[in-house]
Amino acid sequence: MTALPADGLGLPFLEGVALHPVRNVAKMSAGHALDDMDRKPWLHTLADRIRESAESGRGLVVACSTLKRRYRDELRSAATEVGCLYLAVNRDIVRGRVAGRAGHFMPAGLVDAQFDEPGAAGAGRARRHHRRHGGPPGHPLAGP
Repeated sequence: MTALPADGLGLPFLEGVALHPVRNVAKMSAGHALDDMDRKPWLHTLADRIRESAESGRGLVVACSTLKRRYRDELRSAATEVGCLYLAVNRDIVRGRVAGRAGHFMPAGLVDAQFDEPGAAGAGRARRHHRRHGGPPGHPLAGP
């Protein structure tokens, strides 16, 4: 599901969770949710990858759980043409998919923490977001 926008846009795809530092992976593997300080180096790494991609003119689609608006703002500040798409998915569906992943470090027990994070895009409400900041000429996200 997360790679579909990249495929449709003809852009490289990056699974953001793969960029978590070893310390974060260990913490989540032990069943503990990350806090803002844990996420800080991860967000910097994601922003660096977005910036590098923009500077090279290649484009990139990144899938990640940027739960708080300030996290998304940090990623948006990495380049001038960054869009965010929020996928509204039922918590039980996500929990089932996470539980069904073989060999992944995040246990299904952390799904609720993702949904309940204060300030999360979907916390306590159903919303869909799609921000357009443009794209290369002819690109589906390019403005009129």
